[in-house]
Amino acid sequence: MTAHGAPVRQRGKSPELGELMVQNCRATQLEPRQKAMLDFAVKLTEHPDKMDEPDRAALRAVGFGDRDIWDIEAVAGFYNMSNRIAAATEMRPNREYHYMV
Repeated sequence: MTAHGAPVRQRGKSPELGELMVQNCRATQLEPRQKAMLDFAVKLTEHPDKMDEPDRAALRAVGFGDRDIWDIEAVAGFYNMSNRIAAATEMRPNREYHYMV
């Protein structure tokens, strides 16, 4: 949460919203487009074997194109991979990440 939250805090309009999204995206007030993207990423993370066309259609319904969907899948997949490597090696974020805003 710390390492991945730093870019959210830096690029987002609200560092507080960024923190909430990293901690529990379901507990934040999000625009429908943001919510659809994060719901998709959560499902890809928790149930990759259950992803199907209706999941991509939900993203299209809020304005994402196929290239956008590819990018969402790629970013979520990369973060999942790096999280699993970090968990397997007991890696911890660099101290600097805790203070990035």
